[in-house]
Amino acid sequence: MVTGVDVSGGDRLALAVLVQYRMATTEQMHWVIAPGVRIEQTRRRLARLREEGLVERITLPQAGRRRVWFPTAYGVRVTGEWPELRGRRPSRAVSDPTAVRLKVGHALTVTETGLAFLQDARRRGDVCRPLDWMAEVHHPIGKGEAVIPDALLYYRRGPVGGEGGSMMRAFVEVDRATMGPERLGAKLSAYARFHSYVPTVPGRRPTIQQPGVEEWRRRYPLFPRLLFVLDGTGPAGVENRVTALRAAARPLTAFLADVPVLTAPLADLLQHGPSAPVWRLVHDPDRRVPWNI
Repeated sequence: MVTGVDVSGGDRLALAVLVQYRMATTEQMHWVIAPGVRIEQTRRRLARLREEGLVERITLPQAGRRRVWFPTAYGVRVTGEWPELRGRRPSRAVSDPTAVRLKVGHALTVTETGLAFLQDARRRGDVCRPLDWMAEVHHPIGKGEAVIPDALLYYRRGPVGGEGGSMMRAFVEVDRATMGPERLGAKLSAYARFHSYVPTVPGRRPTIQQPGVEEWRRRYPLFPRLLFVLDGTGPAGVENRVTALRAAARPLTAFLADVPVLTAPLADLLQHGPSAPVWRLVHDPDRRVPWNI
């Protein structure tokens, strides 16, 4: 039994965020879940969850010995039946301290990217709540393969309770220059495969009267736009990656006609906000546009 957790309020949200985001620093957690209070309250909340055995932390030897928080296996089990997380498939490595250490650089950058969208929505009066950022959502593309974006973003223009605001979704890929530009371009091709992938139903063949339905239509009314966020390199490295994405995009004309594919440096998102015209269309990188075009 979880005795010390405020299951109706902030403790529940903090645990849900850590399960969904995988990991975060104390400061990131503060800005995600409780920007309106002093950070000491967030520290006490995390310490309380740790005492309950629901979260754990590691301390980075660099960067001022920052603490990085992640859910324990027990914390993941506790959230397994919560309605707000139902259907999510947490990584088995999310609660392993060794795996956390090996993935911490990339995971914290993904969390920082999500925080940029969250704070931008708050400034603009749009709707993007902490749990509208979902890490590593599994999307099959056949033959045992899958597309697993670093994050899936839900975002609605307009204020809470307002009418007429458009719902927007985006697959977000965060590249820290740890892989070659060609492998980054291959990710774009994988999303194009997902866009056209129609799963086969055993014992049934698609017909003209009853054609197969693309897998993505079972989840989304529109295919989410695709955002590549670039980090870990200078301007020359950014250009190399933009060039690789543009080359990968050339044969994907049908996909690009249906799905906006944009790229931007993380530094520009943090400085100007994701809604600023800091994004480049991969098939026309000379243009600068907002992500929510």
